Amino acid sequence: MKPRTQIVPARPAHIRTIARRMREADRLEVHAASGKTPGQALAFSLRKSSVAWTWLVDGRPEAMFGVGDLNILAGVGAPWLLGTDVVLAHQMEFLRRSREWRNQLLQRYSTLTNFVDVRNEVSVRWLRWLGFKLSEPITYRGHDFYVFELRSTDV
Repeated sequence: MKPRTQIVPARPAHIRTIARRMREADRLEVHAASGKTPGQALAFSLRKSSVAWTWLVDGRPEAMFGVGDLNILAGVGAPWLLGTDVVLAHQMEFLRRSREWRNQLLQRYSTLTNFVDVRNEVSVRWLRWLGFKLSEPITYRGHDFYVFELRSTDV
């Protein structure tokens, strides 16, 4: 039976469920980039975001994503997404929805940019699939990351 998926505004109440079951690659990336726990990273990202949503599968929070303003005047935002392994179990639905999300963000921002751990292969493939360009690896806090970027003129 096909799961019922829904995207709702992100709330602090969603954090604990996602944090406890966060994908290992996302957990490692969060720790490498910030030293934060999954719960701390989700709370920080939600607090710093101008918009944020939660992806529910059969009513259960499975991913939280959003974007924070880097430069309001220039229209630059920092997108982020952290989720559970359920995202991979429903990847076709997730991919379809993520392209819609990308398009909505590009109506608000002219440029989307952030960084991703080079070890997070699934996220790297997803970002490329969405059309983001990735830099050569840079080292931050002793770990390698790609800077990724997408401009509204690229889509």
